[in-house]
Amino acid sequence: MRKLLGMAVLLAGAAIGTQALAAGDQIREIKLTTRPQAAQPQEFQFIQLIAQEWRKLGLDVKVDVMPWEQMADLVWYNRDKWDTTGWQMVGRPERSDPDELIYNLFHSSTAPKGYNFIGYSNPELDATVEAQRIETDPDKRQELLYKAQSILAEDQPNLMLVHPKSTFAFDKNVWDAASVVDQGGIGIRNTWTFIQMEPLGEQKDIILNSSDNIQGINPLWISGGTDSWITELIWDRLLRIGPDGLPQPWAAESFEWLDDKTIKLTLRDGMMWHDGKPVTVDDVKFSFEAAMGDEAPMYKPFVGNIEAIETDGDTITFKLKNATAAFLTASLAKLNIIPKHVWEPVLTDLATKEDNAEDYQEPAPIGSGPFKFASWTTNEEVVLEANKDHFSPPKAERWILRIVPNTEAAIGMLRSGEINFLSDFSGDPKILLDLVEQDGDLEVVSTVDMGFRYVAFNHRRPPFNDPEFRKALSYAINRDLIVGAAFRGFAVKSNSVISPALGFWHNDAVNSFDTGSDVAKSILENAGYEIKGGALHYPDGVAETLAD
Repeated sequence: MRKLLGMAVLLAGAAIGTQALAAGDQIREIKLTTRPQAAQPQEFQFIQLIAQEWRKLGLDVKVDVMPWEQMADLVWYNRDKWDTTGWQMVGRPERSDPDELIYNLFHSSTAPKGYNFIGYSNPELDATVEAQRIETDPDKRQELLYKAQSILAEDQPNLMLVHPKSTFAFDKNVWDAASVVDQGGIGIRNTWTFIQMEPLGEQKDIILNSSDNIQGINPLWISGGTDSWITELIWDRLLRIGPDGLPQPWAAESFEWLDDKTIKLTLRDGMMWHDGKPVTVDDVKFSFEAAMGDEAPMYKPFVGNIEAIETDGDTITFKLKNATAAFLTASLAKLNIIPKHVWEPVLTDLATKEDNAEDYQEPAPIGSGPFKFASWTTNEEVVLEANKDHFSPPKAERWILRIVPNTEAAIGMLRSGEINFLSDFSGDPKILLDLVEQDGDLEVVSTVDMGFRYVAFNHRRPPFNDPEFRKALSYAINRDLIVGAAFRGFAVKSNSVISPALGFWHNDAVNSFDTGSDVAKSILENAGYEIKGGALHYPDGVAETLAD
């Protein structure tokens, strides 16, 4: 009897084993999107390398190349239509506080229309990033942020790759090198440089380049890094992040915490909109209330903690629902101050339509910032003029952005003097260094960026909703290979959205893990996936629901 029972157990075990080894449907063709090689050679190359490694796992991978505006439209507005894409988050001053990235990219509340465009959802992560927002003790907040980075490392919501070394160049015969500002985690392409850069001769226009087209010049929506360069110059904010990464008074000449949930700011006297009307505290109040509504979803997460806004004379008082460590950086130094007389009728009209502020473009954008809008020729250039009446007037006369999709063409324009500030360069940085040796007029500055490059997984589309599948695809990739082959060493590998440039908050422990196709195959096998006939199949019983 005992022998028969033992055989039954063995047979049952064999049945279970057979069930575990049975395969589900073959996984469909996976589309991996990227921008063209001429515009983004580093991204194009690391996407090719990643596609090769994923094919070793039995995946049918198609690399889909498209221009930035098409890719941005697909990823941002068609959130259930793509599988995986090369992507980047650029360094911005307000990202000096980790809340900007770790909350907005991954909190489930921002998935429908906000930065969490991949559709990631983890209640434990939600609770952790909510807790770090209201923790004002730096050491306790550090613990929470370390925990959040560990959760993300376990879930692998994206395939993190590198923090690039942002490498820019300028003509030091045109601009005084001593007036160029190297902002920590961002590099020399920053607002402080554009305001303070001192011309040495008759050329007084900053002429720079972007490989990406401009999607909009809009204080309530930015589609990418280049848009943000422009908004920072046209619109003021109450505070501005200084070169040291800390918030400092800007449109607000001072601020004072009355208690841990109440902050009072005094608006700088004499500020004017570019159309000649005065900037008032009512404009400031309106700017934050506009973001609190439903017409500017990109900025809504940054004002969700505001309980009330009160004005009195030239002061504005914010009362918060909870004490928050990141309010100065992530809210007061992020939201653009917009003119109520321009935007109130626009938002009132949009409230009656399906469109929102992201669909609206002012014919001539009106701000109060150090540069004024002059012209925008689609796919060619944007011209801003110095606002000499600003409280911090630029030394340059104009800021001219040329759209140059081809990296080699941008280098040629720098050598010929058609541009005098190389503000977007994704090619081989050694080419720039060699150029400096040949041409004594140029200076190159390289800085580890707080931004990062990665491959986004669309969690709305199986099998990317499976953490083990994402982990396998991530662990298949050797980051050292990406740093060397795609970035020529001008990057540091990454497994966290918090850059080592933000040393206090960066959890270096998440960067240690084995990679390679054998590691990835082992993860897939343990999760029930099977390679049959060279093709990867879902676990037993799982059907492919998205095949063409």
